[in-house]
Amino acid sequence: MSAPSHTELLKQFTASAVKAVATVEVVTADAEALNAALERATAGDEHVLLSEPDDLDPALLRVFLKNPKVIIRPTREQFSRVPTGITDAFCAIASTGSVCVAMSANYTSPMSMLTRKHIVLVDSAAIVARPSDVFSTEIHSGTGLHRSFTFITGPSATADMGPLVRGVHGPAAVHIIVVEHSHDRI
Repeated sequence: MSAPSHTELLKQFTASAVKAVATVEVVTADAEALNAALERATAGDEHVLLSEPDDLDPALLRVFLKNPKVIIRPTREQFSRVPTGITDAFCAIASTGSVCVAMSANYTSPMSMLTRKHIVLVDSAAIVARPSDVFSTEIHSGTGLHRSFTFITGPSATADMGPLVRGVHGPAAVHIIVVEHSHDRI
């Protein structure tokens, strides 16, 4: 059996993430396109927290960083009141719609877990078929073996006390922006 194509992985990832109640947008890999997507995703937000990317090309954020609502080095008070956090992910998993967000010095952990809305940026080339592929040295260079990270699959949800409630233990909304390079877009 041959490995799934880039386009097949992207389509499966998108469908799986939507099934997990995340929203997904695919944009071309240029600063203007990413800025437009981030402007749409943060429309109405007075401020947003942005974790400087560890795995995505920082040049892609050069336009968005000029926006006065962007906070890169938040205070404790800003963490408690700013509703939207933006991080990058080093990997995405097609079968589950999950993203892998590294826990880094760039505030990725609190921005991905303490905000009401989490926007995740991921390179389309980093989409793998299965969770185990994150650790495979043949498929994904074994990147998952060398860092602390969390799998995020849609918004936080619990039914511990009765009906399903979103956003109790983390973001109530997850929006994933897939940055697509030279491959065909879906």
